Amino acid sequence: MKIIQKNKKAYFDYEILQEFTAGIMLTGPEIKSVRKGNVNLKGSYVTIIKAEAFLKNVHISKYQYDSSADFEPFRERKLLLSEKELHKIGSRLNTQGVTVIILAIGLVGKYAKAQIALARGKKKHDKRETIKGREQKRTLDRLVKSYRG
Repeated sequence: MKIIQKNKKAYFDYEILQEFTAGIMLTGPEIKSVRKGNVNLKGSYVTIIKAEAFLKNVHISKYQYDSSADFEPFRERKLLLSEKELHKIGSRLNTQGVTVIILAIGLVGKYAKAQIALARGKKKHDKRETIKGREQKRTLDRLVKSYRG
């Protein structure tokens, strides 16, 4: 999958439990806008209503050459998942603290795909551990580079 846009805060704010790839139902101008990279995933999430998954709060900008006046950038977009995946996600959502978030949007051939995940929110001390680990890795990489170099 060729990644178009990533949700950068997802791995910092959430502990990822399980990942899925789903197709997205888009209109013609929307897919053209996605191919140009005019997508914002900040604050986006997935809801399941009557055994169907929907993307919410994903901003897809209007395609600049589209002449239609009725474009809505934040509309709900249906996700294409198998019944088995929907059942698995639905059963896991019943546990406390678990939500479904979007990690990335990309292209597979001519189709737009969303990488979604079951996630649990991190606490403040977990975020501090993430920052500490990242700093240690950075320091170690710096030392290895200076030793070789």
